[in-house]
Amino acid sequence: MNNQSNFTTKVAAIVALGGLLMGFDASVISGVNEFVEIDFDLTKAELGFSVGSLTFVAAVAMLFSGAVSDRFGRKIVLKACAIIFTISAVGSALAPNFTLFLAFRMLGGIGVGASLILAPMYIAEIAPPAIRGRMVSFNQLNIVIGLSLAFFTNYLILSLGDSDASWVKALGIDQHNWRWMLGLEALPAVLYFFGLYLVPKSPRWLAMKGREEEALVVMKLFRPEKEALEDMKSIKEAISKEQEKEKTPVTELFKPAFRTVLLIGLVIGILQQIIGINAVFFYAPMVFKQAGGGTDAAFLQAVIIGVVNIIFTLVAMKYIDKFGRKSLLKIGVSGVALFLFLIGFGFNQAQYQFDRSKFDEVVAQVQDETAKQAYLEIGEKLAVIEGVSFDNDDIAYKGKLAEILGEEEARKYESDLITSAIEVNSTLILISIIGFIASFAISLGPVMWVLFSELFPLSIKAIAISFVGFVNSMVSAGVQSVFPWELATIGSAMTFFIFGVLAVLGLIFILLKVPETKGKSLEELEAILIKK
Repeated sequence: MNNQSNFTTKVAAIVALGGLLMGFDASVISGVNEFVEIDFDLTKAELGFSVGSLTFVAAVAMLFSGAVSDRFGRKIVLKACAIIFTISAVGSALAPNFTLFLAFRMLGGIGVGASLILAPMYIAEIAPPAIRGRMVSFNQLNIVIGLSLAFFTNYLILSLGDSDASWVKALGIDQHNWRWMLGLEALPAVLYFFGLYLVPKSPRWLAMKGREEEALVVMKLFRPEKEALEDMKSIKEAISKEQEKEKTPVTELFKPAFRTVLLIGLVIGILQQIIGINAVFFYAPMVFKQAGGGTDAAFLQAVIIGVVNIIFTLVAMKYIDKFGRKSLLKIGVSGVALFLFLIGFGFNQAQYQFDRSKFDEVVAQVQDETAKQAYLEIGEKLAVIEGVSFDNDDIAYKGKLAEILGEEEARKYESDLITSAIEVNSTLILISIIGFIASFAISLGPVMWVLFSELFPLSIKAIAISFVGFVNSMVSAGVQSVFPWELATIGSAMTFFIFGVLAVLGLIFILLKVPETKGKSLEELEAILIKK
């Protein structure tokens, strides 16, 4: 690997740390939501909004981040994101009520939305075509590392909370575990801010601002001089053509010339979220509890899917420039559909029958005598349904719990009561979720952002990526917000069956409409995809 490739890799890795913060900020809520639901006495709708609100704001931020970065530069806006992440982490961790908790979480959405757009945009603008797919995939790798890091730190803090260590009690980790989960994000956010001082300005942005000599100097840092001169010539020609036109309005995206690339971008952007990937990530412990895992087991299983996500994202990075974007999409989305149907099948076969002996095993692990007495009282109340079988997914059983115990008490003890009743092939569900994550990680996860960075010509790139990113995030926010309601209303099985059907429809579109973009310069792709 030559010096330019080394430098490109180093810079891409630093910029992609914005993806790590985005992944951490978005998924740390997976360990927090069950605690804030109880502490703030939230309804399922409020719980869903507390998870989805960050993504709603991120979607709006995407609309403006491209234009703002065109004016001030990619680097400056990314540094602002690092500051926002820090404030959001500390503020949400210290929030005394649900209103302030929401406010600081939504503030973090600005950083999520902007970094999600600008990090891959910047990397695509510095990377040579031969390694662009792998370099842009650094951002997705960092997103999944952030997701996994949040799962791990959530599990670590939960485990520390059960410890008798004096320092754990002194720091309040046992009493305020979810606040520590949120606050830890401030550490990588501060590191990201200072790391960006090592990153040069985007050469394509410098050229857009008329600073061509400076742009060439920067471009030579990332590729040999001859290649840098050729790329600068292509960039100047593209900018010159753009300057002959009036400033591109949003309506330009809907012109016939851009119809094909916009359609592909929108469908892939919607597909990435409509299959429920973030519902699984952001509610991972909740999903595993539906399959009969207790709190500790559910958090540990969430860590496992985080590790799987990292491994298969690395596989995608290795092969995305060798096999191509479309090939990975075809393989991955086929797997996504298959495993979603298997998850739905596993939940559909579940039986629920309250078993007092299983419940007593749970109670035996409770150390606090007051809490143990409360559990024993719950067991006595549920004696009336011992031996009664419920097979309508998990809806009928949870409905009966609420009827006997009341909504608040049933919600508080739901995890242990499901563990004490469910008969399900949990191995099938766990393997299927791992397969679903792996299939997503080698396809829609990294490939979507690579395609976004390649499909759109320079003249509309910022606004186009902002627009399709906005749609992607709005769909994600919607899925996250309604997921708790879906589990409570139509059940786990039907929820995952619906996701599977949507994945099949997306696969058909990929086979028919998505082109292969590997190995082509951005200017070559513009000539192929844009109708003159």
